[in-house]
Amino acid sequence: MSPVLRLFAILSLSLLPAISSPAAQASESGCPVLEAMDTESRRSLMHYICFYSAAPGDPAHDANSPDDLPEDLDWSPARGHDLVFSHTSSVYWVHLNVKNSGNREALWYLKLNYPLLDEVTFWQSGNGPNTHLATGDQRPFDARGIDYRYFLLPVTLAEGETRSITLRVQSSGALNVPLTFETPEEVIAHSNHLTLTHGLFYGALLVFAIFNLLLFFSSGTAYYFYNAFYMAAMGLFMFAMGGFANQYFWPDSTGFANTSIPLSLVLCALSMTLFGRSFLEVEQKTVAGTAIKALAWFCIVFLALTLVLPYNKTILLNTVLALTVICSLFVIAVIRWRHGYQPAMWYVLAWLVMLVGGLIYALAAFGYLTDFLAREALMQVAVGGQVVLLNYAMVQRWRLLNEKLLEVEHSARTELEFKVHERTSQLRTTMRELEKANRQLATLSLNDSLTGLHNRRHMDNILPELCAEARRTGQPLTLALVDADHFKAVNDTWGHGFGDTFLQLIADILTRHVKRPRDVAVRFGGEEFALLLPGTDIAGALRVCEAILHDIETTSLTSPDGRKAKITLSAGVASLAHGEDRTRLFDRADEALYQAKTDGRNRVVVSDYSPVDRV
Repeated sequence: MSPVLRLFAILSLSLLPAISSPAAQASESGCPVLEAMDTESRRSLMHYICFYSAAPGDPAHDANSPDDLPEDLDWSPARGHDLVFSHTSSVYWVHLNVKNSGNREALWYLKLNYPLLDEVTFWQSGNGPNTHLATGDQRPFDARGIDYRYFLLPVTLAEGETRSITLRVQSSGALNVPLTFETPEEVIAHSNHLTLTHGLFYGALLVFAIFNLLLFFSSGTAYYFYNAFYMAAMGLFMFAMGGFANQYFWPDSTGFANTSIPLSLVLCALSMTLFGRSFLEVEQKTVAGTAIKALAWFCIVFLALTLVLPYNKTILLNTVLALTVICSLFVIAVIRWRHGYQPAMWYVLAWLVMLVGGLIYALAAFGYLTDFLAREALMQVAVGGQVVLLNYAMVQRWRLLNEKLLEVEHSARTELEFKVHERTSQLRTTMRELEKANRQLATLSLNDSLTGLHNRRHMDNILPELCAEARRTGQPLTLALVDADHFKAVNDTWGHGFGDTFLQLIADILTRHVKRPRDVAVRFGGEEFALLLPGTDIAGALRVCEAILHDIETTSLTSPDGRKAKITLSAGVASLAHGEDRTRLFDRADEALYQAKTDGRNRVVVSDYSPVDRV
C-alpha cells in the first residue's frame, strides 16, 4: 500500500466514531457488504455475516439496541459457517451489510430458519427510515409481523442503497441461527416445497394414528392404542419443534410454547415404553419387564417435573430419557428376537432407524450439528420409516398369530377326530377294555427313572392284556426274564453309582435288541429285567436273548479305579401255553431263570426244555 493510501485509511478510521450513518457502522464492524442482486452472493450469505457473543457481565449483554453496543466491539466473521451454539446464557449479536446495485427498488427477506428462539430482534438502518422488529417465542406469534413459522424480516432496498441489519438473539435452549437471504419468489418456492413435505409427513402420521385407533376399538388389542398414542405424541413433538404448534395451536400462549416441546417429548417416551411392552409381550417378572416398568415410572415422574422445572432443564432431561427409552427398547427387542419372537425383527429395524435419526436430530437441536433443516428432514424420514416398519411388524405379528390360531384349530380338529374314532373303536369292543384304558391313563408313572425302561407297574398292566390277546388271536406270546450275574459284587467293589451305570448299559442293550413296536422292555427289580414279546415264538425269543447276552459279555465299562469291568446276564424264557394265565407264565419264566443261574449263569434256559448253553 502506498503512503498516501495508508494515510487516507488512518484518517478514515479516526473519523469513524464521529459518523453515525449506517454505512459507517457497517464498516466499523468489518463485515463485507452483500450484493443483494447477486444470486451466488445470497447463497454464500454466511461469508458476509459477523457475530458477537456477549456473556453475562459484558456490556453488550445488557444492550437493548445496536446504538447501545460498545464502539470497539470485536465482531467475528462467520466464515461461511452456520451460527450454531449449544446451551448458553450469552446474548448473540449478528450483523449484515447488504447493498442493492440494481437499477430499481427491490424486496428481499432475511429468513432465520429456526423457530425455537425466545427473543429475536431485528434492526434495519440505511438511507430510508430505520425499522425495528421484536419477536420470538416469548412474544405472541403475531409479533413476527408475517404469519410464518420461521422468522422473516422484509428488507426493501432502493436503487444503490446499502442497509445495515443487526440481530439480537437470546434463548434458554440451544441457539441455532441458520440465516438465508432470499427473494420473495425463493421464499414462496421453498415454503411450497416444505408445505408439501410436511403435509405428507403429518398427514401420514394422522392416518396411521386413526387407523390404529380404529383397530384398537374393533379388536381391543392394547398395542394398537399405544401405537396410536405414540404417533400422536411424536406428531405433536415434531409439530412443536417445527414451529407449527406455536403458529396454529397456541399462538398467544407464550409460556406454554416452550413447555409443549419437553412435554410432548416425555409423552413420546411414555408411549414408546407402553407400546414396546405390549408388542414385545414382555413378562412383568423378568428383567426386561422390570426395566420397562421402571422406564414407565420415570416417564411419569419426568412428566410432572416438566410442568414445574424451567425449559432448559426439562428439554435436556427429557431428551436423555427419550434416548434411554429408545436404546433400552432396542436392546430388549434384540433379546426377544434372539429368543425366537419373530415380529421383534421388524421392531429392531424400526428402532434402529429411530435411534440413528433421533440422535442426529438431538445433536442438531442442542447445537452440536449444523444445518437444522436437513436434520429435521432426516428426522421426518426416520420417524416415517419407523412408523412404516412398526405397522409392518404389527401386520407380521397378526399374520403369525393367525397362522398359530389356524394351526391350533387344525390340530384340535384332527385330535378331536382321532379321539372320536378311538372312543368309537373302544366302545365297539368292550366296556371292560375302555375301563382298563382309563385306568392306564390315570397312572402317574409307567417308566423307571434310572433306565428309562417301563417299570413293574406297566408290566402288571399290559401283561394281562397281552395274554388275553394271545388267547383270542392264537398268536404266540413269549416272556423272557433277564437278571445280571453277580451284580452285588459290582456294587460292593465299585459302589452303587457305578452299579447304576451298569444298569443303564443293560437297559441300552435291551432297547437296542427289542426293536419291534409292540415289544416291551421292563425293569421290574434291582437288576431284574423282563422282555414282553407278543407275536414271537420260543425260537425268536431265544435268538433275541442270545444276542443280548453276547452283546453285554463283549461290552466293558471303565470302573472308577481305571480297570475294565464286565458283567454277564442270565435269562429264562417261557411262552404262553394254551389255558395258561399270566401268573403261571411268569412263574415258569422265573423257574427257567433260576435254572440258568444254577447251571452256571451267562446262559439262556427255556421253560419246559433242557438248558441250552449260549453259542
